[in-house]
Amino acid sequence: MVMVVIAMTVDLRADAGRAACDDLSLSEQGLALLMIWLSPSYPVGAFSYSSGIEWAVEAGDLMDSDSLRGWLETMLTAGIGSSDAILFVHAYRATQSQNEAALVEIAELSAAFQPSRERHLEATSQGRAFMEATRAAWPCDALDRLAAVWGGPYTYSVAVAVACAGHRIAMPHALSAYLNAVVANWVSAAIRLIPLGQTAGQNVLRELQPAIRRTAQAALAASLDDIGGATFRADLASLHHETQYTRLFRS
Repeated sequence: MVMVVIAMTVDLRADAGRAACDDLSLSEQGLALLMIWLSPSYPVGAFSYSSGIEWAVEAGDLMDSDSLRGWLETMLTAGIGSSDAILFVHAYRATQSQNEAALVEIAELSAAFQPSRERHLEATSQGRAFMEATRAAWPCDALDRLAAVWGGPYTYSVAVAVACAGHRIAMPHALSAYLNAVVANWVSAAIRLIPLGQTAGQNVLRELQPAIRRTAQAALAASLDDIGGATFRADLASLHHETQYTRLFRS
């Protein structure tokens, strides 16, 4: 198994410069790139952020699987998950059409839209790390153009979207993989904080699959004017975490 993964990685690295010639289907190369980029081992530091979940646990909002599932579904469908999905879609399309003005507008809006200092840190530190790692290991013209036209900060959703468009990974697959990775990171944080068993965490992730699909489908049909949030308690959690006495996470 290790030998297969290494061989695939070598082949992908050799083909990185030919990304613009691929079609928009989810090819074996595209699937492998999504698995690599959105893996917990990809060096973006996602494991160190909880999106306010740490404070929500301390406040007693999250105590078990049921409360976690409800909290995460709301974050996903009516909060930062939905907003980031819409920004992902529009960043991908602007990259695909080489509309640099639109891409700059989306990148700037994405950075400005974060509801707290810690949420801004979470989104932009991961975005910057993703940009640096991906430009070094999996280069494409799209990431270079983004860096040329926008000096940052780069949010995670925009950076991943641009990379996926640049490597011609079909947007529905890329968006679904991105949302699953974000939710999986939330669940991982909750497993350590509540605490919650690994199997219980996987059950929550399974039960959130319909919400992930709904969020992705809604984002594909949304305009930038549809960005918004109705997760006041989650935003408060992100704000309160900054002064939380004992912290394991950066947000």
